[in-house]
Amino acid sequence: MNRDDSHLLEIDPEALRAAEFMQAQELLQAMVGRRIVSAQLEETRIAIETDDGSIYYFYGFMGEDSSEDETEGS
Repeated sequence: MNRDDSHLLEIDPEALRAAEFMQAQELLQAMVGRRIVSAQLEETRIAIETDDGSIYYFYGFMGEDSSEDETEGS
């Protein structure tokens, strides 16, 4: 492992989730008063287009709950 790689191991997953949540809150606040004209569920993000032509991207909320997959197969 090179010296720069060690910093990647020190990242706190909870801190990343908290930062993503705060960013999503800020984006939603910026959308107040606008009308959503399109929403696209993409592979790694959600894209929301508003009536003024702005597109907002939301990350970090995508994924699957493995427990749901297991119960469906039972």
